[in-house]
Amino acid sequence: MNLKKAIKTIALTVVLVAASMPAASQDLLARMVPVDKKAKQLDTLALQNIKEREDMETPGAMLYENWDNATTHYKGSALPETYNIDLRGFHMPTPSRVITSNFGPRWGRQHRGLDIKVYIGDTIYAAFDGKVRIVKYEAKGYGNYVVIRHPNGLETYYAHLSKHLVRENQVVRAGQPIGLGGNTGRSTGSHLHFETRLCGVALNPCLFFDFRNQDVIGNNYIFRRSTVDSESARATVARGK
Repeated sequence: MNLKKAIKTIALTVVLVAASMPAASQDLLARMVPVDKKAKQLDTLALQNIKEREDMETPGAMLYENWDNATTHYKGSALPETYNIDLRGFHMPTPSRVITSNFGPRWGRQHRGLDIKVYIGDTIYAAFDGKVRIVKYEAKGYGNYVVIRHPNGLETYYAHLSKHLVRENQVVRAGQPIGLGGNTGRSTGSHLHFETRLCGVALNPCLFFDFRNQDVIGNNYIFRRSTVDSESARATVARGK
């Protein structure tokens, strides 16, 4: 007999016994903690634990149709019109407060993340709980890089690392070291290239992170396709270099 059935059996027994008791004994029993309430609390806790395990094993399952260790080019669900991104439980990817290059047009092409000043060997951390999707080296681009998918729907990219500290399909926690700062790939000096993507689309990390204050912008961010570009521009002014 499992725990839930056992508790319900006990509850039924208590009710039957109470019916045959004198009034004074029933009053005493009524003052005890209700067994049914305890059973509901246990059920809720068990469901929460199951959901947390599923979120870590298959993060972003509500948004993403596949899991691919091979490429950053995402083919799957379209970007939603609106989406609530939970920013609680975060950890800044680096304690550095210096942004050397912002999100947006740069040198005739789109810069899809933030460049943050770090030194070779500095520890880089996972921004949220999640699961490592890609650990690779790209000579003409990211150099050594890591991609992590998170239960809140975001994917975070950490590029130009000198060393990987995680492996593909590894479950990680926010604040866990995932690499060391470096100058690998297409890079002209040691720094962390940090990206935040939703369904494969790069979004300005300044929409979520405030590196100067080492914090997130709030408990959540409501993504709206109709306003994200204007919000991104304002976020760069407010939180960029």
